[in-house]
Amino acid sequence: MSAAADLGVYLVTDGRLSDRHGIGVLGVVRAAVHGGVRLVQVRDKDASARDLLALSAAVADAVGDRATVVVDDRLDVALAARSAAHLVAGVHLGQSDVPVGVARALLGPDAHVGLTANTPEHLAAVARLPHGTVDLLGVGVVHPTATKADHPPALGHEGFARLAAATEVPCVAIGGVTLDDVAPLRAAGAAGVAVVSGICAAADPGSSAAAFVAAWTGAGPAGDPLGHGSDGPPDRRRVGPGDPFLLDVATRDEADA
Repeated sequence: MSAAADLGVYLVTDGRLSDRHGIGVLGVVRAAVHGGVRLVQVRDKDASARDLLALSAAVADAVGDRATVVVDDRLDVALAARSAAHLVAGVHLGQSDVPVGVARALLGPDAHVGLTANTPEHLAAVARLPHGTVDLLGVGVVHPTATKADHPPALGHEGFARLAAATEVPCVAIGGVTLDDVAPLRAAGAAGVAVVSGICAAADPGSSAAAFVAAWTGAGPAGDPLGHGSDGPPDRRRVGPGDPFLLDVATRDEADA
């Protein structure tokens, strides 16, 4: 893994979970970005292309330049949003989606292209691609998760560490990630942690996001719980003693993919 990569907390949206407390996807995204989230993946496996385009455009417009917004799976939707001048950075693809080389060719060199990878064979295929084809790898699942029924066997912290050490592409840990996992995963080589339930299902997603950000920055090289003095890029929002924290974050059984 690239030692310089520091992608922080990566929110993956879930419409059903975001509606649990009547907040909705846009409300969750706004709160999470205010809490320090740097990357937002718009994911809705059941949405039509038209509906996913509308959601992705709305998320991008709500976030502006405060975080990177990507679309899950649908290269066509990402291209359509970008052609309409919405600040959608690119796409995150699964192993059965459009090949990442095609996505890179169509999106261009400055776009974001992410890829899900969970086996040594996946990493070997990435290594054969031209340098710069893939910006980050989503590696998991770390723990079993209820938000993705067809997930592969759980890797745990050690399994994640083995895969992250085998590639130069920054790896974001995903799948059942809770607050207790953040520091061990950063120590295991994660460039970031992806969270679904821990933020989307929270009654106060902004406080939950801030708690994940604080856990990430506190696990950084400087050992400073607020991230001051870290070599990585500064967080958009520093978490201080007066900030509320979510005490009842989603349990591992409800955790995300």
